[in-house]
Amino acid sequence: MTLAQRLRAALIDGHARDIGLDVSDTRDPRIDGAQIALAPAAVLVAVTDRPEPGLILTQRSAFLRKHPGQIAFPGGRMDPEDADEIAAALREAQEEIALPPDRVEVIGMSDRYHTFTGFDIVPVLGVVPPDLPLHAQESEVESWFELPLAFALAPANRVRKSIVFEGAERHFYEIQWQDRRIWGVTAAILANLSRRLGHDHETA
Repeated sequence: MTLAQRLRAALIDGHARDIGLDVSDTRDPRIDGAQIALAPAAVLVAVTDRPEPGLILTQRSAFLRKHPGQIAFPGGRMDPEDADEIAAALREAQEEIALPPDRVEVIGMSDRYHTFTGFDIVPVLGVVPPDLPLHAQESEVESWFELPLAFALAPANRVRKSIVFEGAERHFYEIQWQDRRIWGVTAAILANLSRRLGHDHETA
């Protein structure tokens, strides 16, 4: 069975089970007490097809206005021209790291994640060949790297933390790999995907 087949079977099986997931930040997006509509967005969770699969992540440019320097999946807000979330994720990955859409074998979509900043993010899971000649788009992405998939999904490698932000306590996951700090939405999506693919829940 190929990596794509294994991931597809595990994802389908995971969606068939009742799994408790983190689907949003700790507070709904609101302006003056009124809930606002969430903006649709998509990210590409690209897994490299090698004996020890990896996960392609980016480090955002330090000059961006929002979330500078953070670790993220390739992705972003959907454009009106995007046919669906899959098209948006593939387009963003091509723009950010020159990942050709035709080299991605799309597996399916994992669980949506709502952010307190007002985004409804759909993770698109796909398999890509190893060692593609990727290039970071400097205005958005400082660099890209490959994180071992087994490390990313292991519950023991993530911790749950909290901070007080804008008067509210917010909980988030954090994964430390070498000198990279992976946290927030990216770590939460990985936690949800870990559970969908059959990994045990982390201890509280």
